[in-house]
Amino acid sequence: MSGFPGRKTPVLVDTNVIIASHRIGAWRALVGAYLVETVEDCATETQTGFQMRRSEQMIDASDLQASLAGVHVVGNRERAELAVRIEGIALDKGEEALWAHALGREGAWLLCGPDKASLRCGVRLGFRERIVSLETLLENAGYRPKIVLREPYTKKWLERTLIELVFDERSRRMQSGGVGP
Repeated sequence: MSGFPGRKTPVLVDTNVIIASHRIGAWRALVGAYLVETVEDCATETQTGFQMRRSEQMIDASDLQASLAGVHVVGNRERAELAVRIEGIALDKGEEALWAHALGREGAWLLCGPDKASLRCGVRLGFRERIVSLETLLENAGYRPKIVLREPYTKKWLERTLIELVFDERSRRMQSGGVGP
């Protein structure tokens, strides 16, 4: 993929991506190829629900912290700024913190997370072009997983879902009398 951001571009990941990357054995490849960052709430979420996970999905908290280029703390002010801009979109705590953090970032960054509410948030905020699939990240890192990625982590699913969300958001704006693309 020509023009794909390089290894110095921060990639913000949600809990789902962290768990999926561990499940398929791709975490080391991901953090070796990119400046992978997350927020404290997502890091915490990786430590819940162990009783329902298989062994390959177990994530050591200290190893996770050490492998990340950054774990960001998000305050109430950032969350409030996000809430005003995405009224009507229900995000889980980790995704909310991730997008609240992203809103305050400057420079280049990408976000990887397959949750539809999170993707809708990104579209509404005007960050559609910064959303990337796990499959795309791994391909550009030269990593070929031996375990098949689940559909929501694929390029095809992300492209199809983003198109649907763009049309939904456009329709929502038109119905509410808003303007814009």
